Amino acid sequence: MLTQTINTQAIKTQINGSKIAPGHPVSDQFGAIAGHVGLVATEFSYRKEEEIYGEDEPAEYVYQVVTGAVRSYKLLSDGRRQIGSFHLSGDVFGLESGTTHRLAAEAIIDTTVRLVKRASLEKAAATDVQVARKLWAMTAGELRHAEDHMLLLGRKTAMERVATFLLEMDRRLAVAGMMALPMCRRDIGDYLGLTLETVSRALSLLHAQGILGFSGARQIVLRNRARLHNLDA
Repeated sequence: MLTQTINTQAIKTQINGSKIAPGHPVSDQFGAIAGHVGLVATEFSYRKEEEIYGEDEPAEYVYQVVTGAVRSYKLLSDGRRQIGSFHLSGDVFGLESGTTHRLAAEAIIDTTVRLVKRASLEKAAATDVQVARKLWAMTAGELRHAEDHMLLLGRKTAMERVATFLLEMDRRLAVAGMMALPMCRRDIGDYLGLTLETVSRALSLLHAQGILGFSGARQIVLRNRARLHNLDA
């Protein structure tokens, strides 16, 4: 449970606790609740591969990535892992329709998150229409992503899935034309429903065709977005 996790100071370090305020580097999605009386955000740091919350644990908090990256995933009965989402800087995660988390979440790399009590958000939404609208927009965004991911897994070929992933990361991560991926190829495979070998073959083929280039283990440059979009069509 999160309460137990937060109290384990040897592995998680509390950064600070403060009222949510405009002007925070990642206050975009929490902007509508900024300054609402009684809403306090706390920041915690998590080391690489460290669990933030587990599947079926009480959904007592809503989270936002400050720095780093987080994966939400479910372990299947046969031991395989299906990653549902990658949460990057500024992304909100942990919003649930029920009282428990449907997926587990863990830090991909060293990560800092902000968290606010779900009960406080719900109370604020009940009295402030702007808060309610912002929460609805965040929830609708997660639903849209889940629907897109379902179609990707059910209808696209391996190459189309990899192309879709690269275009998504290009939109969310690219700086000066380069993507620095926080996730490894096994993570990508578990997100796309592909084996590590299939992901590696697809990337190698795209490199051979001049569609992308590599600059380091996880740094990718897209050299021909038009062709990549054609693969994703």
